Amino acid sequence: MMEEPGTLAVSVPGRLAVQEDTEMVLASVGKLLLLAVTARRIASGLLDPAEPVELRQEDRCGGSGLLGLLSAPSWTVADLAVLVASVSDNTATNALLRRVGLDEVAYGAAELGLVRTRVLDRIREPRLPSHPPTFAVGTAGELAGFAAGLDGREEWTRLMLRWMAHNGDRSLVPALLPHEAEDREVPGEPPRELVWVANKTGTDTGVRTDVGVMIGPGGRLGYAVLANGPAGSEQSLVRRVRAAGQTIGHLAGLP
Repeated sequence: MMEEPGTLAVSVPGRLAVQEDTEMVLASVGKLLLLAVTARRIASGLLDPAEPVELRQEDRCGGSGLLGLLSAPSWTVADLAVLVASVSDNTATNALLRRVGLDEVAYGAAELGLVRTRVLDRIREPRLPSHPPTFAVGTAGELAGFAAGLDGREEWTRLMLRWMAHNGDRSLVPALLPHEAEDREVPGEPPRELVWVANKTGTDTGVRTDVGVMIGPGGRLGYAVLANGPAGSEQSLVRRVRAAGQTIGHLAGLP
């Protein structure tokens, strides 16, 4: 059988590790760092979720999102975070990143133990040779450890889970697993026949990534699946990420 192109990194802390220390391009999964710093600042009272943020021309970016089709000139911090988490809105990402600050995101990520996982720049289309080479990079091991820490014990982790549960993209890790995509509430008891998922995905040319929290009959786990390959390998990357998702589903207790 011909070996499929690209690199697949998979991590479930303490249970599964495949190239988990390999630094990979993250695409929109890198937005988790911005969301985490935003959530922590809201929970600590340093950032008002109702604070309005005016959209600037420099914030506007094509690709994923809705703000390019909407007319309001400003959105609250909380609105922007929901747009980032639910539809991976690039314009909302840039506006929120400008408000929070790239340096603050780097500092906050380091506080969370993310050393090789970092946001390098705002979202840009097109990305020119004079710009940083990509939006964000990181490792599956660090990201899975971060996801596993979203346990709801602290206010900021509850906020993160609520945002991530509204993600509309279930096309990667959960795609082949029985789950209810519209179930936004963290289950009080492990589901018996399904998994519950709160996640963030990333897609770009040669990039398919998915990081999240999964709760199944066997309990709760954090996971990260990162796939990078050459342009044109996207269908292969999707197949490999979904296959990894089935393995993760078994670890969560599915038959």
